[in-house]
Amino acid sequence: MRSICFFNGTAILPDRVLPDAVVFCRGERIVYVGRARSRVPKSADMVDVKGGFISPGFVDIHIHGGGGADVMDASPEAIATVCQAHARHGTTCLFPTTSTGTDEQIHAMLSACDEVRTNWDASMGSKIAGVHLYGPYFAKDKVGCHDDSVCRAPKSTEYRRYFKTGIVKIATCAAELAGASAFYRHATQQGCLVTCGHSNASWDEMGAAFKNGMRHVDHFWCAMSNVSSVRKRFGFPMRGSMLEYVLSNPEMSTEVIADGMHLSPELLHFAWKMKGSDRLCLVTDCNRALDMPPGCYRFGPESNGSWFTNDGNVGWAPEGSLASSVMGMDHMVRTMHRNANIPLHEVVRMASLTPAERAGIDAEVGSLTPGKRADIILLNKSLQVKRVHINGQRIRNAT
Repeated sequence: MRSICFFNGTAILPDRVLPDAVVFCRGERIVYVGRARSRVPKSADMVDVKGGFISPGFVDIHIHGGGGADVMDASPEAIATVCQAHARHGTTCLFPTTSTGTDEQIHAMLSACDEVRTNWDASMGSKIAGVHLYGPYFAKDKVGCHDDSVCRAPKSTEYRRYFKTGIVKIATCAAELAGASAFYRHATQQGCLVTCGHSNASWDEMGAAFKNGMRHVDHFWCAMSNVSSVRKRFGFPMRGSMLEYVLSNPEMSTEVIADGMHLSPELLHFAWKMKGSDRLCLVTDCNRALDMPPGCYRFGPESNGSWFTNDGNVGWAPEGSLASSVMGMDHMVRTMHRNANIPLHEVVRMASLTPAERAGIDAEVGSLTPGKRADIILLNKSLQVKRVHINGQRIRNAT
């Protein structure tokens, strides 16, 4: 069984960084993390990190596309293209995320993701841990760049067939929609991380959702309610919104898109101060324009998804609102650390262990812990990805 040792680098642990670290892996598993070179057998392949960082692979729970493909293109080839693109940016485990679409399009996407997950090998890039059922259950007034013609309220005859596939592990629904409570209860029974997103929900609607199992809110501050938007629904007195509910409830987690375009440094820092690194996830919410030149692209299915423009920094919807990110997780980590002034080990936790915990896969991935899968990335001193290992195997096309 092949063994590999990473040395002469700083290991990024959930609660600290460990200089002059040794990370030893045998086969698919991490065996030792520490400083004792004597623990490493002479037969191990030695990898000199050259003063950089040894990091757990990133875990992305909210990702739509990359490398010119969108997961809603719904072919194994498109899904693999997305996984390969994100592996280049240090993401070793991800949850392909649906956009709004027809019932047929969503089933095709689920089937393609299952095929790639089942037949994974190192050439495919990031491993699929499950699917994030995100669209189509959005509020029409918070649909964002998604195609609003196919957003709808949840119906049990429809979503029960999605869950029956066994691949849905994260499930989103706007809390104010008819049928949302039943959706939340069923998703919770299926063991999903249950989330509210693209919603104009009030405090009371969030409270009802929480009672039915909802524990997470998608991309904080983006396509979500605030006091002013709730007032437009209910009038006076003004009421609490998703924002206040998430900040006040210690059991609620959320996520931020730290691409430098969606949120300013002070908002990123504020979210971390309020929720902490164990309740705040970094996500890319990335579209197909990752690693692609500026231009016009489809969000969602290539056949009929909504159009957006990639300017090289972010996606823009035709009416001038933002349309998802075009950056990988390594960029989010650099932005969160440098611009938002957050300690590196806390930033990496938000990009690895915290999303793994929220999605229930932290026994396998998310940290440099003996016994966990050898999903390891090497970063240079500038936090650029230099090398990627998944299941102990080097991903050769990742850098």
